[in-house]
Amino acid sequence: MLINELAKKTGISTHTIRFYEKSGLIEGKQDASIKSNNYFHYDEITVEKLEFIKDAKSVGFTIKEIGQIIDAWYNQRYTKAQKLEILDEKLISLEQKMKEVKDMKNQLLQFKEDVVHDRC
Repeated sequence: MLINELAKKTGISTHTIRFYEKSGLIEGKQDASIKSNNYFHYDEITVEKLEFIKDAKSVGFTIKEIGQIIDAWYNQRYTKAQKLEILDEKLISLEQKMKEVKDMKNQLLQFKEDVVHDRC
């Protein structure tokens, strides 16, 4: 599929898709049989990666962290032990973020309680 189709399918703008491509998170391929244009084509793996990127960004992962996870999952650069280490680090990071969100929720609930009982 072309970038416009990819954007429609994922809900991610073409500008953002190009940014992810320049960042090395995804990769389009040119059709060698077509010489008249420089269009890149994307497959279902790219759709899968973009959906993962969207989810990872929504919980606060950086582009660098997302790149590490994608490398660990999709590429053969790492040994099994290295992949597990990267994934374990990200799981620990996610646990910390979840704790921080829970702490913020509790603080907001306390503020709300103070407002309800005219303590502020």
